[in-house]
Amino acid sequence: MTDVNQGTLYVVATPIGNLEDLSPRAARVLSEVAVIAAEDTRHTVRLLRHLGLALPMLSLHEHNEAARVAQLDERLVGGDDIALVSDAGTPLISDPGFVLVRELRARGRRIVPVPGACALVAALSGAGLPTDRFLFQGFLPAKGGARRLRLEGLAAREETLVFYESPHRIRDTLADIACVLGDRRLVLARELTKAFETFLDGSAECLLARMHDDPDQARGEFVIMIAGAESRDAPEAGEAEADALLGALLAEDVGVKQAAGVAARLLGGPKKVWYGRAQALKDAR
Repeated sequence: MTDVNQGTLYVVATPIGNLEDLSPRAARVLSEVAVIAAEDTRHTVRLLRHLGLALPMLSLHEHNEAARVAQLDERLVGGDDIALVSDAGTPLISDPGFVLVRELRARGRRIVPVPGACALVAALSGAGLPTDRFLFQGFLPAKGGARRLRLEGLAAREETLVFYESPHRIRDTLADIACVLGDRRLVLARELTKAFETFLDGSAECLLARMHDDPDQARGEFVIMIAGAESRDAPEAGEAEADALLGALLAEDVGVKQAAGVAARLLGGPKKVWYGRAQALKDAR
């Protein structure tokens, strides 16, 4: 049973650019908590100044998150309310906070989300790609080989694929998308809610050419959205038989690529389709 005298951890979404996107509820919560756990206190202090607030803050990022759990838990037990914020958008969505929320929830603490801006949702709402099903993968690997391997593993997925990317890797990432996924439709959202917000639409190769002609289009923070693979006929084997075979292989620690190869040889059908199916089963585990 939750102690009614304990404090609450509020997971507060903050603007991704335009400060007017901060909800009245979020502003009120930030004004009332005892302390703010921020990904980067230097960044968050600018938001607090905009709100006319001066509150105690402590940093909480990927390198110290686990070490902060006991400290913040002690404050909650003592009755303090705490706000968790990231540099922009909703905490935990490709940002720190998962470890803290998981551990505090396991200890029976009160966790309250305060929803608001999220680059992922904002980008999808303006892209014109299917949104009934989408697969968010956060940031792709920084190294080219690992990035191409990840893309190959997603090539057969029929959902809209969504990634975040930074300006210093955007060209390399687009080049790898062109190499692995070909001329699929891609929508690139840049600098969402800011003065130079832009949606670029076309194949990865076309967008690379656009950046070559106008280097400003390679600046800012990006959300990459890629049309899913066209629906293909199911492999010759029935779904139950296929999943049973792949599941058995994965259970024996056979890699996804190797499992796909075995299934293609035994049951027929394109290896890429089997790869996507095996990866989906592995993710579901």
